[in-house]
Amino acid sequence: MTSTPHTSTTMTYSFRLRPRQDLKKELAFYCQQHRLHAATILSAVGSLSHARLRLANSKEGKDFSGPFEILSLNGTLSLEGVHLHVAISDSEGQVIGGHLLDGCEIYTTAEIVLLENKDLVFERQQDGHTGYKELFIKNK
Repeated sequence: MTSTPHTSTTMTYSFRLRPRQDLKKELAFYCQQHRLHAATILSAVGSLSHARLRLANSKEGKDFSGPFEILSLNGTLSLEGVHLHVAISDSEGQVIGGHLLDGCEIYTTAEIVLLENKDLVFERQQDGHTGYKELFIKNK
């Protein structure tokens, strides 16, 4: 199924998270605080002292002890919640990635740039095929 394209004016937001903050919780809080209805991660670099991820085809989260470098962080954010995936590497250069869960603690920093789609709203609606609340995009 192809989806209808949505166009929008955009605005960027840049900020930095500090040691011991929870990456996912802080991103969700930022969306609430700034009333972001449809945002995406444009850039994210930094490090984690601890990671909690849900790996592919798994129902449960898994904990990893760091430190880790954040190689990639992708996803959608809105007032209704966030859906984020992360790739991280350890001190040996081994990479692990998955669905970002609460409990990912910033080690030194996380430099974040978000792109807000000013004319859109990202909603989460239950999808009968996947069993999850999936992204639904609408115009404001």
